[in-house]
Amino acid sequence: MRVNRISRARRRTAVGLSVAALAAGATTGAGPAVAQPKTAGSAAAAECSAAYRIEQKLSTGTTWRMCWRYDSKAGLVLENVSYQPKGEAKPIHVLNSARLGQIDVPYDDGSVEYDDLTGFGFAQGLVNLAPGECPGGTIKSVKVPEAWDPQHPNVNGLCTTTRSRGHAYRMQGNSANKVYQAQGKDLLVYTVNQVGWYEYMTEWRFQDDGTINMNVGATGSLSYEDYDAGDGRGWPIGKGAKAYATSHSHNVFWRLDFGLDGSSKGKVEQYDSAVTAPRPGQEAPTNKTTRTKVTKELAGDAKTYRWWRMVSATGKNKDGHARSYEIVPGPTTKYPGRSFTKHDVYFTEYNKCEQFASNNLGNCPAGAGKSVDKWVNGQTLTHPIVWMNVGFHHIARDEDQQPMPVHWQGFSIAPRDVTAMNPLTPDELAWQNGHWRPRS
Repeated sequence: MRVNRISRARRRTAVGLSVAALAAGATTGAGPAVAQPKTAGSAAAAECSAAYRIEQKLSTGTTWRMCWRYDSKAGLVLENVSYQPKGEAKPIHVLNSARLGQIDVPYDDGSVEYDDLTGFGFAQGLVNLAPGECPGGTIKSVKVPEAWDPQHPNVNGLCTTTRSRGHAYRMQGNSANKVYQAQGKDLLVYTVNQVGWYEYMTEWRFQDDGTINMNVGATGSLSYEDYDAGDGRGWPIGKGAKAYATSHSHNVFWRLDFGLDGSSKGKVEQYDSAVTAPRPGQEAPTNKTTRTKVTKELAGDAKTYRWWRMVSATGKNKDGHARSYEIVPGPTTKYPGRSFTKHDVYFTEYNKCEQFASNNLGNCPAGAGKSVDKWVNGQTLTHPIVWMNVGFHHIARDEDQQPMPVHWQGFSIAPRDVTAMNPLTPDELAWQNGHWRPRS
């Protein structure tokens, strides 16, 4: 989707005027101070005021709790995220904070490249949601810092609701007439932010099995003023070989600050598997998995049979296994044009000045670098920050007009040994933990 350059420029000017007008007393975020970490690197506070609290018990018995605030650049920020499935006496702290880290949009003709969060007013573009856009849920009012219109900073822009996702599991029991099945439920939290012609839908889905899905969907409109690309740089969407919409990339970054079991001192592990041809006498190839402890900052690349997990430094499940969350990358088209988009994931040591993956606006010392790739310097990881990069190459099609269907990109984090069994296990099957033979 080509973006209106004039509209972009106007928004950029508006940001500058807003900052100047509010400089005497402007804030960088709207939300409860108690939802912030008490000190740099500490876990988020346990409570926030009711207006900034999200708590949802799903019909399958799982409760999610978190605080929210709204940042002048990042938009929606979720903090102090905890998960409590049935059978757990208290909430399990998962994340200190979670938010977007940047949306980088370079165009295939080399004419422009946009950093939507820090350069083009993403947060200020929060839109009002119609009641029908949050079915069965609640739309919360958000005070937008540095709003385009300072006289009207409050936007009904945050939806919290629940959604069904289909089967959580299905298993045929020993009896032909016995079927174990459950329909999964999610807590959905989302906002919509407009930047020029784009409208970004930022979704956070908290599943009843402990999984968290993070997705950004781009929708809105193709820019009719920029149907000026040529063959190889765009796609014709008008009559005949006319009106070439310029192709471009969406490089979306997320920033996750884990706080498993209330501690920021998580450990990063990388797993790689190697498949070898079967030896004489073997029926199948062998596959050996190797664990590598990631103790230093890392720029990582997803590969077949490779995955990472964040391991709790303090907590174990009822089987005595260390709690962890596995990073599950989604489909991606990695953009090789910039140094900060050349890798799929970055693990960096917490630094309060390192806030955005590119065009970073943190109060960093000279020479610290403006992008996440410059922060990977071999420092020991004691409080790891995860930066996930998911790319999408958008070559427009006739069906993208008008309006443009949502195209999604994102990833998940999935619990690994957070609980001793499936948190949705039926009570009558709870005895089977570690058993593979039927009970006599």
